[in-house]
Amino acid sequence: MRAVRYAQFGGPEVLHVAEVPVPAPGPGQVRVRVAASVLHPVDLMIRSGRFPAPLPTGLPYTPGWDVAGAVDAVGPAVEGFAPGDEVIGFSPWLRTTAGAHAEYVVLDAAWLTAAPAGVPATEAATLPVNGLTAAQALDLLALPAGATVLVTGAAGQVGGFCLALARAAGLHATGLAGDGDRAFVESLGATFLPRSDDPAGSAAGTFDAVVDLAVIGPSLLDLVRDGGGYVAASPPLRPAPVRGIRTVALEVLPDGSRLGALVKLVTSGDIPLRVAGVHPFADAAAAHERLAGGGVRGGVVLVP
Repeated sequence: MRAVRYAQFGGPEVLHVAEVPVPAPGPGQVRVRVAASVLHPVDLMIRSGRFPAPLPTGLPYTPGWDVAGAVDAVGPAVEGFAPGDEVIGFSPWLRTTAGAHAEYVVLDAAWLTAAPAGVPATEAATLPVNGLTAAQALDLLALPAGATVLVTGAAGQVGGFCLALARAAGLHATGLAGDGDRAFVESLGATFLPRSDDPAGSAAGTFDAVVDLAVIGPSLLDLVRDGGGYVAASPPLRPAPVRGIRTVALEVLPDGSRLGALVKLVTSGDIPLRVAGVHPFADAAAAHERLAGGGVRGGVVLVP
């Protein structure tokens, strides 16, 4: 099969399309024929050799987390999936290095769910990692309906899902984003807060919780009421708790059941899916360059 690969760390030029063996599903696993996958900032960090932690296997790597496609084969003890089923899910790449930027990828069946009906694979592929990141962030906060939450980086992929899920949960969200993103933030029922404003200058205790995707940092704790919640973008960025505020960090986990609930919100129109561009495997370097350039609003998608 064809896969996007790199055998050394470096810039986008190290990427190439290679022929590699088709993986075989083991017990409890499903092989998916990939129709679309998504590029993430962490893919760029790893490719450049800047990832700060050891990886479970060595080079060469096939990158890629999200997948939208069709079941090609199932391993022993798999129930609920059959060849031909359209599915979405993601590979926890930092744990498996099983990359989805390939014609086939093998995933645990528990990481998959049925794809949203009638949604193109290029759009459906944008949901798993970023949608589950947003859902798990709000799950960690466990806010009651009517609570207030500030989302920084609100126009990004995870931020947009956070706003949509907050609205669906009956929360009052405020989205911090650039001036050009006001219409998007308000379309999701959130109050727009310009990035040019200093959020730390807002009144103390304004929000029940903060999801800090823009990595503004501990200064945002001043905006959280006593006993509220704060979600950091990654474990190393989690500030020490103060005034009874729970501080937690995002570390997204694959979860087919939770992803299935998000699919229902996609089909009901409660969660919008955004695609910034679609690139064939042969143009993977251009996709990496586009994402690295910043300002991307939507998923950068790779297709075989």
